[in-house]
Amino acid sequence: MRAQSRQGSDEIVTSLTGGRVILHVAKDVIFFAAIDQPVEQGAPPPRVADLDSQHIAILFGASEWRSLADPKPIRMDRNLQRVSGRDSSYSYNGDADPDLEIIGVEFLEKLRPLVAQLRRKIDFPAEQPFFEMVVIGYGPQHYGPEAWTVEYRITQELLSTRDNYWQTRILRPRFTQIYPPEKHAPKTLVEAAFPADAQSPTLQTLLEGNDPRFESFRSEASLGKALNLIVKGQAQKVEPKDAAELLRAAVPLLYPKQPFFMGKMEDQAGYNWILPPEEPAERADKDDKNRPPEAPSLRKHPQN
Repeated sequence: MRAQSRQGSDEIVTSLTGGRVILHVAKDVIFFAAIDQPVEQGAPPPRVADLDSQHIAILFGASEWRSLADPKPIRMDRNLQRVSGRDSSYSYNGDADPDLEIIGVEFLEKLRPLVAQLRRKIDFPAEQPFFEMVVIGYGPQHYGPEAWTVEYRITQELLSTRDNYWQTRILRPRFTQIYPPEKHAPKTLVEAAFPADAQSPTLQTLLEGNDPRFESFRSEASLGKALNLIVKGQAQKVEPKDAAELLRAAVPLLYPKQPFFMGKMEDQAGYNWILPPEEPAERADKDDKNRPPEAPSLRKHPQN
């Protein structure tokens, strides 16, 4: 889907980023892989936004915008503001931790003026997110590993039949926690796809079904042990070295010739690349070097 609006010589265009994230919370480390699965020709690849010291987001959907009036693209992973505390003008619904909701609102405010420029009818499913983030990191107060999808939908209203003028609005984000699972539920690999894809089997399903593409894993002692733990719903017990090796080997088998990147996150240590994207994310720390201690920040301080 290519959304665009034209008014005189001005035009704004966005192409939707498609792809999939595979997440493995292993022993003391979160591993993530993002696969580029283009929705349309010319769409940008999935990109990573460094949100704070404890969270990153992988971006899908309308993650990049272009205007004929300005050849420099507007990217949702750039120029993120660090804020602290709740915005009194915004009604929080308690779906997520306040810090995550603050992050969600920041992206909402960045999207609003762009989406408002879409003044023609868009053939777009009402329930499909227009922009989506997969947020990965560690919760506050020793909560541990967590992952969320943050979905932004749009709505349109016809304001003028004469000019076929539509008002487009971006709705407040919808938060869905995808990790950890419910108490006592198996701890398995987790996936999120954009657009949502209920047809393609997940890596977890394929491993449980003894897919022949992974037969060689079973013949290696360390990978075989890791695979068995994952199938038993004990993915959190897999050693980091084995988890990294298994995920890095599995993705090309499932998605041959499709670009992907892979990284890891550790509590209080941030993220590091295992297989970096073509454009690694700008580190939040780089922006914070010269910030005074009292400057607003989303960052949580460890609590004793």
